[in-house]
Amino acid sequence: MAPPKKSKKAKRELKKSKKCKSMSVVPIEPRATESDWWDSFWQKNSPIPGSAIPTDEAEGFKFFFRVSKKTFDYICSLVRQDLVSRPPSGLINIEGRLLSVEKQVAIALRRLASGESQVSVGAAFGVGQSTVSQVTWRFIEAVEERAKHHLRWPDFNRMEEIKSKFETSYGLSNCCGAIDATHIIMTLPAVQTSDDWCDQENNYSMFLQGVVDDEMRFLDIVTGWPGGMTVARLLKCTGFYRNCEAGERLNGNIRILSEGVEIREYVVGGVGYPLLPWLITPCEYNDISSSMSGFKTNHEAARSLAVRAFSQLKGTWRILSKVMWRPDKRKLPSIILVCCLLHNIIIDSKDKLQPDVALSSHHDPGYGQQCCKQVDPLGKAMRENIAKHLQHGKEKAPSN
Repeated sequence: MAPPKKSKKAKRELKKSKKCKSMSVVPIEPRATESDWWDSFWQKNSPIPGSAIPTDEAEGFKFFFRVSKKTFDYICSLVRQDLVSRPPSGLINIEGRLLSVEKQVAIALRRLASGESQVSVGAAFGVGQSTVSQVTWRFIEAVEERAKHHLRWPDFNRMEEIKSKFETSYGLSNCCGAIDATHIIMTLPAVQTSDDWCDQENNYSMFLQGVVDDEMRFLDIVTGWPGGMTVARLLKCTGFYRNCEAGERLNGNIRILSEGVEIREYVVGGVGYPLLPWLITPCEYNDISSSMSGFKTNHEAARSLAVRAFSQLKGTWRILSKVMWRPDKRKLPSIILVCCLLHNIIIDSKDKLQPDVALSSHHDPGYGQQCCKQVDPLGKAMRENIAKHLQHGKEKAPSN
């Protein structure tokens, strides 16, 4: 007599029972905690006598990742959802454990901060080159999407604060910021080389232009354009230029000075930029009037904020100051943008920018100054009025 057939329900229950038993014998790896990766990293990379690495752990953390622990936690909170929502296939260390969000963020920050090879960064964390590459790009995509609010043009109230700071510090009424541009140098495959990307110093490079406020925070950036163009040409290719020309930006309250002249909102820039009603550049070298002499000093001090911001940016995120080896020109703008976002996050978090990591020389070492001869008559009149107002203020100031 044949054994009775089992019902379909009994078969399903038996199958489920076997599956549960087989799963129960697989050991569950404890989730890596934040302190796990840091303790291991610090042990492996802790300072030796005579090294530049601080012996204090908190300072050591900032040395390696450019941000304090508090700011690091904030960055993790921004990108956590993106880093855990995508399949983590391949994101394991040499012990076979999945990487925590904190360790992924640390790997990406270290890659951007040091500019070291993916192999070197991987060795410091016990992961492979491909993992560093994958983790860093996932992080860049997440920051680009989640941190947009850290780089935007100021609203009316914030702009009034910025203008007040520029007037107090530099005597420049209604000044909204400083503008400058820098080259991100790279090597390109022979098939991608062209005169467009070859700049004035015969390097292949990509431009980054930025407008900064009184705290060296980026208010507007543009990148992706070939380094072979002039700064003046770069400006005219940007949305910032189009918005200013159309009266949609730098269109706030007009300031009426004590002399009765009107001063509109503007930014200050170097000799490579055209002199425009909303972009004030230095006076000509042959203009040695007393009013222009004082203006030149104040203008240069304000303009240097943008120069210092780029030196800080490229010194903090060294990947931008080293020669990029055959980067994907479609992805490079995202890397540059994320470094600018991280720069702003440090400022917005009341974290201190580290002056000791800033480039000691100019942010574009070896590049001579370009000079733009374009002069708008209204811009020239604006510059003269600003200079006269500065001179008038000095004459009225009581002598000690």
